[in-house]
Amino acid sequence: MRYLLAIIFISILTAGFSQQKFIQAGKITYERKLGQLTLMESMQQGEDNMFMEELKKVLPRIVTDFYVLDFNAQSSVYKLEKENPENKYFMPNLKPIDDAYIVQDFSSQMLTMKTTVFESKYLVKDSLTKYQWKITGEVRQIAGFDCKKAITKIADSVVVVAFYTDEILVKGGPESFNGLPGMIMGIAVPRLSLTLFATKIELNNNSMPISIPVESKPKPVRRNQVFAEVAKGIKQWGKQGSLIQWIISL
Repeated sequence: MRYLLAIIFISILTAGFSQQKFIQAGKITYERKLGQLTLMESMQQGEDNMFMEELKKVLPRIVTDFYVLDFNAQSSVYKLEKENPENKYFMPNLKPIDDAYIVQDFSSQMLTMKTTVFESKYLVKDSLTKYQWKITGEVRQIAGFDCKKAITKIADSVVVVAFYTDEILVKGGPESFNGLPGMIMGIAVPRLSLTLFATKIELNNNSMPISIPVESKPKPVRRNQVFAEVAKGIKQWGKQGSLIQWIISL
């Protein structure tokens, strides 16, 4: 009898392991929500600005766009999938950029990013950003995956909350986030009124090569050079300048 029970227990345990998903390649769609009127209100605290009050009447409180992350074990490409044509933004730098992308190469630990800030185009080639993550015990479901909560900071003081799943082995995520024990399925940046959460995933377990853009212009720069150039231009901008610095730090 004991022998029979042991066989049954081993069979159940083996079946459980066989059902466990360990994904190494696919495409994730993220819904990006930005509470732009909350940002406006935070920047105008204590100020009487009738122009801003009028803007609040015609701008949507929350703007939503969709991004995709193609990934395999070696690299990932993050870019805009589609922009809502009805979206209206109170700042140009909040608007998605059609040809922008972020490539994370996990084998070489290098980042390639194309972006535009104040009409200046940048091609960034740099090492992957290393984040100091603190993993908590909280778990929530995102797009059908159990995801664990982790916290870090960008720009020295801006808190970023992430949710990752270890069922996807790739240690990447949206924007330039990486370095957790699995794929990041959700991001929240309370100070920016920004959330990025996965809505669906399409599997590709054949590890097909990812289409990575090839750029020759502009001349590649490091990320801190972009930060330095932007900082010069917004030195006198106060809260709005800090907001732009935080956004380009994502």
